Amino acid sequence: MANMGNFFLLVVGGAASGKSAYAENAMKNTGKPLTYIATAQVWDDEMRAKISAHAARRGADWTVIEAPFDLAAALRALPGDSAVLVDCATLWLTNHMLADHDLAAAEDALIAALAACPAQVCVVTNEVGQGIVPENALARRFREAQGRLNIRLAQAAGTVVQVTVGLPRVLKGASCDG
Repeated sequence: MANMGNFFLLVVGGAASGKSAYAENAMKNTGKPLTYIATAQVWDDEMRAKISAHAARRGADWTVIEAPFDLAAALRALPGDSAVLVDCATLWLTNHMLADHDLAAAEDALIAALAACPAQVCVVTNEVGQGIVPENALARRFREAQGRLNIRLAQAAGTVVQVTVGLPRVLKGASCDG
């Protein structure tokens, strides 16, 4: 399943790997009006500082939409002439898990919205399956859910780029200038 718009790019990598900066540059290179869909919720000062740093790096050219839960609705509302960055699928999934929502239903709605979205879409997500097996049940459940979501996103995306130590590697599709 491919995005019905011009493209759906998935950018995957570990924490602090450079994936968000890569994704921001890829969207800026489209020349289209920029929309940033934020999925983070501010729980503490550390998260507040991280969000501020991301916003400062992006600059003022972005329209920001807060969608910690209903990402599908936010995607459905986008005009076709825009480039949208969803940052990130990992926090979106975390929000749903902590709220004890139906993950399968939320995931299905997200995948359908991505397929129908007329905008150029980039989704950032974390690779969480390359470390050790987590000690607690919630962390193991999250790792499995994130892995399943990432597989579905990669299947739906026209292009998948892995970013490690700030360096992009195309895993699927065509290279993006990021």
